[in-house]
Amino acid sequence: VQLQASGGGLEQAGGSLRLSCAASGRSFSSYAMGWFRQAPGKEREFVSAISRDGGSTYYADSVKGRFTCSRDNAKNTAYLQMNSLKPEDTAVYYCAATLYSGRYSDYVLYSYWGQGTQVTVSS
Repeated sequence: VQLQASGGGLEQAGGSLRLSCAASGRSFSSYAMGWFRQAPGKEREFVSAISRDGGSTYYADSVKGRFTCSRDNAKNTAYLQMNSLKPEDTAVYYCAATLYSGRYSDYVLYSYWGQGTQVTVSS
């Protein structure tokens, strides 16, 4: 499966952005989807994940209550709605797909990655 992330940009603190991750190929619904981010000089970190059917979502503590992960299997697309953005949310955001269940915060379990989209939040 090939992934294409989009929707990043420059936003002020307190604002919102919605990231999209479009998947090509079949069997999108076979994959759990994850979102990760990496800021300059920092390690990649887990942001959010969603199960194959969208019934379960998972969030890092740093974004819980502000970000919402969703998916539309009919459109082969996953989304990350980001509200109440903070300057510390500034990073390149990546979407990823995994056939595994559980341990969604472990990036090594993801087989497919999008190219990343830059999110910059100004104070």
